[in-house]
Amino acid sequence: MSFETTSKFIALILRHKPEAIGITLDEHGWANVDELIKGIAKRQPFDMAMLEEIVATDDKQRYSFNEDKTLIRANQGHSIPVDVELEEKEPPSILYHGTAVKYKASIEEKGLIPKSRLYVHLSSDEETALKVGQRHGTPIIYTINAAQMHKDGYKFYISKNGVWLTKSVPVKYHSRVRAL
Repeated sequence: MSFETTSKFIALILRHKPEAIGITLDEHGWANVDELIKGIAKRQPFDMAMLEEIVATDDKQRYSFNEDKTLIRANQGHSIPVDVELEEKEPPSILYHGTAVKYKASIEEKGLIPKSRLYVHLSSDEETALKVGQRHGTPIIYTINAAQMHKDGYKFYISKNGVWLTKSVPVKYHSRVRAL
């Protein structure tokens, strides 16, 4: 497997299916590093140096080690219920959500919902939202009135890698839609 393929496999394990290699996550999403390495090594050559390189070079900063590198977790994006101890913060006035045009009708009817994940992922800039949207097809960017949402009692969190998270974004907070 390539480094990129291995990184995606680690994301699958730490976000969605730890049982794929026979490990478990604690309530905060942490996995034992030795168990993770052994589980992956059953399928392909894999060791601590490779894991450290994947964590250090991942362009989306998906993963974090604890201080002594005995535990690892995904920073966000989980479909399994874990508490990754997110920091609640007041968001910037405007946040962005990039997705594909094919989801436009559903979003405009139901708002932004986390679907299989625990949170809706939002970006602090249009460029990042565009990149996210392009991964799903023809991109569309929603501008979110985060200041008003926060004022109305919605909670926002920021992950270790700078992704803004909230439980949902009702339709009334979509202040602008831009298809590209």
